[in-house]
Amino acid sequence: MEAVIPLSFSDFPEDVQLCVLSFLRPSDLAAFASTCKRFLSLYRQDQRLWFSMCHRRWGSKTLIDKWGSGRISYKHLYRILHEYENLIGFWRRSGDAPASSPPLVFFEWGPFYITGSRVSPSKNKGYEVIKKPFLWMSIAGNGQPVNYLDPDGKFELTEEDLLDESVVVENELIQVNVSFIGECHVVVEENLGYSGFGRATSSGNLRAEEYENVYGSPPDRLMTEIYQYFANRTSPSGNGTSRRQRRREREKQGRMRKWEPEHFVKIVNCSPKPARPLQGLWKGICDDMSLDFYLVSYDDVGGIACRKVGDSNRPLTYHAPIFWTSSSTFIESPFSPEEDHIYNCRLHLTPLAEAHQSHNHPSSSDNGVVSRMLYINSSYDLVIPDLAGTTVNPRHVEGRIWQYRNGTFGFGFLRDNYIIDLKHIARNGHILDTIEPSNS
Repeated sequence: MEAVIPLSFSDFPEDVQLCVLSFLRPSDLAAFASTCKRFLSLYRQDQRLWFSMCHRRWGSKTLIDKWGSGRISYKHLYRILHEYENLIGFWRRSGDAPASSPPLVFFEWGPFYITGSRVSPSKNKGYEVIKKPFLWMSIAGNGQPVNYLDPDGKFELTEEDLLDESVVVENELIQVNVSFIGECHVVVEENLGYSGFGRATSSGNLRAEEYENVYGSPPDRLMTEIYQYFANRTSPSGNGTSRRQRRREREKQGRMRKWEPEHFVKIVNCSPKPARPLQGLWKGICDDMSLDFYLVSYDDVGGIACRKVGDSNRPLTYHAPIFWTSSSTFIESPFSPEEDHIYNCRLHLTPLAEAHQSHNHPSSSDNGVVSRMLYINSSYDLVIPDLAGTTVNPRHVEGRIWQYRNGTFGFGFLRDNYIIDLKHIARNGHILDTIEPSNS
């Protein structure tokens, strides 16, 4: 019988140790480092360990050694990228903003930066989506965040431009602070303390408590001002001096400001899941043959609601669900002859070019292959007439969702003779069917 020689972790080659340690979280790594001086030194100083951790987590999404021109520590980079990672995906603008500004924003990884793009439906009667970059977030060689905003989305930064201050000044890009308020709320506000490339008087990215201390205006501005008013009146030193100072600072900032702050709320569940196959952001051709975006969400009791993506300052009727159901239980095929007739007698709203192609090549369309079905209702007809004391014809509010074998779905109501087929807006972290703004 062969003797088994026990090996400790320190007996393994250093490359093996680094590979194993790269799977740990920083908190676990710190606990491990406290076991001996050698591991503590490895945790604090060894660039290879933190490079391995960064590369394992984000190496397939961005160029780890290009951030900060390769002059910052990977331990510092890990902390920043961990914070940035929560940005990736779709966000919806919250609060007042110009009507021409699209409400949907998409953040994605670049080679050594993150790009924020405004996303809107095109006007060419097709499924194309306009993607207009307006925000770039990176790190300077001194480790400070540098965030540039192009309010009109007219300038396309290259990798070299991000590191060239003259290009930034010449194109009138605005340096901004990106303030993380929790995990699902971000504020983008002009950095009025900017004094040159990578030389801001405050950090380019702020946490919630820092944002409140610097600006004095968290998202719920009214409640904060009320609190400050009564706090100043009741505090022993509340002589009004601090209030006048803050007012003068706000007035001064207002005169200098080139761009008003914008708030964004994250769309957490923007992709389907096996247990929630309809969940997420979708795009579809409406009854007026224009493209629009839809957000389908599940509640905690199994209900499903679909709304058009819009601003929080739109009228209530705009935010009423397009359809809803209290049950997410599908009816599997085969269906009854009556249900087959309900589906087969309706037209699919698709762009003309795609409809022509589908007519010539029926097998290329997945819309004719329904795997299962779901009953839905229309909230417009359920809510609005009831307020007036009227009765509703069940056929006017009843509808169906037809899920296709490719995972997409279409919906329609018994009162209509058409089906709105929905497609994915993004897949694998990339927006589909993008076009330049000038082509819209």
